[in-house]
Amino acid sequence: MLKFNNEFTVKNLGEEVLFKGWVDRVRDLGGICFIDLRDQSGIIQIVVDPKNSYYKLANSLNNEDVIEVVGKIVKRENPNFKIKNGDIEVELDNMKLLCKAKELPFSLKNTTAFEDTRLKYRYLDLRRAEMQKNLKIRQQIINVIRNYLNDWQFMEVETPILTKSTPEGARDYLVPSRVHPHSFYALPQSPQIFKQLLMVGGIERYYQIARCFRDEDLRADRQPEFTQLDLEMSFVDQTDVIELVEGLFKQLFKDILKIEIEENFDQMTYQEAIDKYGTDKPDLRFNLEIKDLTAILKDNKVFNFSEKELINCLVINQDISRKKQTELIEYVQKYQLQNLYFLKFKNQEFIGSLANKLTDHEKKEIIKKINLSQEQTIIIGKEKKATVKKALGALRIKLAKEFDLIEPGFRPLWVIDFPLFEYDEESKKYKAAHHPFTAPLEATEEYLENPKDCLAKAYDFVINGYEIGGGSIRINDPYLQAAMFKVLGLSKKEIDEKFGFLIKAFDYGVPPHGGIAFGLERIVMLFAGTDNIKDVIAFPKTASAHCLMTDAPNKIDEKQLKELKLKSVK
Repeated sequence: MLKFNNEFTVKNLGEEVLFKGWVDRVRDLGGICFIDLRDQSGIIQIVVDPKNSYYKLANSLNNEDVIEVVGKIVKRENPNFKIKNGDIEVELDNMKLLCKAKELPFSLKNTTAFEDTRLKYRYLDLRRAEMQKNLKIRQQIINVIRNYLNDWQFMEVETPILTKSTPEGARDYLVPSRVHPHSFYALPQSPQIFKQLLMVGGIERYYQIARCFRDEDLRADRQPEFTQLDLEMSFVDQTDVIELVEGLFKQLFKDILKIEIEENFDQMTYQEAIDKYGTDKPDLRFNLEIKDLTAILKDNKVFNFSEKELINCLVINQDISRKKQTELIEYVQKYQLQNLYFLKFKNQEFIGSLANKLTDHEKKEIIKKINLSQEQTIIIGKEKKATVKKALGALRIKLAKEFDLIEPGFRPLWVIDFPLFEYDEESKKYKAAHHPFTAPLEATEEYLENPKDCLAKAYDFVINGYEIGGGSIRINDPYLQAAMFKVLGLSKKEIDEKFGFLIKAFDYGVPPHGGIAFGLERIVMLFAGTDNIKDVIAFPKTASAHCLMTDAPNKIDEKQLKELKLKSVK
């Protein structure tokens, strides 16, 4: 087996060795030709003397030509300690050109190529050291996951890719069946139902590195096809899942990033996260909490307050210019927040047009409420609760980035006690906030009688403002499950059509069980230090779910459509 470049060291001095790879760079210095030969592991330097019969060929090489080299390993006179084997080089004896490369459409070093160009020529982009580093981190993370879960006696089980369409929140990708005309398979959005069936089947600890598919609008941390670390356990509660996951991530931080974490990860309720940070996935690397001034300012005529609204604020230790204020007002309008006010505090007093419209009592209460002590700016928003929280939550992130408030490192967080239901104004019905099999915080039928107050045994795992994973404890009591379906307004026919095979399985003894699923690419993205999920996927799609390299999706010819009993409609 051919060895990689980085496997050779000074211990191999004097050995005659065969190397194969890509020409990374050719330099002719004072008559001596140097070739940087690159393979998956890195660079090794080849030295070609002018007297060597291959000297002319060496000087004619272009970047990315594929060559074969035989030579002797010698000590390097001027070591390059920036590369792993920079203290050795190879004196060329024999060389063969294996494949000539055309001029590349973009440079592989410090590329400024647009993302579309890189995606079109992804096979070239993958040669870049940054991309190879990211894919190596991905592989290392998967290895740590498998080793950790195997040590906990988890069983890795594959679940079907061609399955039944079930309601899971996003649109399904559908696959027409040739054998069963006018019928369709769905690609799985997650292995949710199958992993619960594995619990019924006595597989008490299951995991899978699972491919998942969702036909939804894309963004920087989403792709139409992605990979989950999916796991489920029988006879557990929420604390057991959290303990297992914390152990796994402590191992990942230690093995991949060399970071030791001893303490337990932070926890906060969903309501606390929304109230303080305006989001259920808060970034805790900086202190900039949303404060509630409703009780203090609701009677002030400036705010024209109504009972369905909140008056909330952010407090930043910065002076915000008029120009920046206008920019921030325009920014929050994208989140439907129309009312934004700025109040400056300097030399122990308030400054500005709004300050003149506050009573002395209101000023004292504001100072007391948000503990003003130095030169600060209070940014006030007034709107309905969901709107003002979401807008100020987004503004919080923007301010942190622009004023360099974010501390380096990682802040893992558990968000718990999510609402069990969401009320849909259009249908005038309650929907499951997670999925219909999520256990309520109190496992009684009576607890479900007030749906708007019900909380779930559901939990999200968040790192630095990214939702890395989410899961729940599942309902295993048939009577409680029936009560859940009743709140959701599902008829027996709807239950049978959507979940019939799972409900039938639950008639034969279901253990208490729960689990969690993680977006593998999001984990890799964080560990690799990038903010674009495409950087950690070998062959990603664009924001419009298009593969520029293969030109997928593409048209299907009439013969194939006919076999599937389908026709194309304009």
